[in-house]
Amino acid sequence: MTARAAALIHTARGDASREAVAAAIVATAEAKVLTTNFAVTAANKLFELAGTQSTLEAHNLDRHWRNARTHTLHDSVRWKYHAVGQYALNDLLCDPFTYAHPYSPVAG
Repeated sequence: MTARAAALIHTARGDASREAVAAAIVATAEAKVLTTNFAVTAANKLFELAGTQSTLEAHNLDRHWRNARTHTLHDSVRWKYHAVGQYALNDLLCDPFTYAHPYSPVAG
């Protein structure tokens, strides 16, 4: 999914049509949603599988969860879900900087 987003970004850089840019923005939002879920789930599973000893400061494994949460909260996925849904259901594109309002039609 991230490779698809990268390819669409590359395409949009050569063809700056609204449709190409919209496809790149939405693919990037989809990849962000997916990778956020993967990162947080993987960090949580680390503790589940390793047991209580994994929480000891000597192992410093909490840094993985902390790093995942920092990266996922820095660029919140909350608006990415909304942007993907608006594009898929209503053919509306979000603001490319905020992934939120204002939404505008893709074609036009």
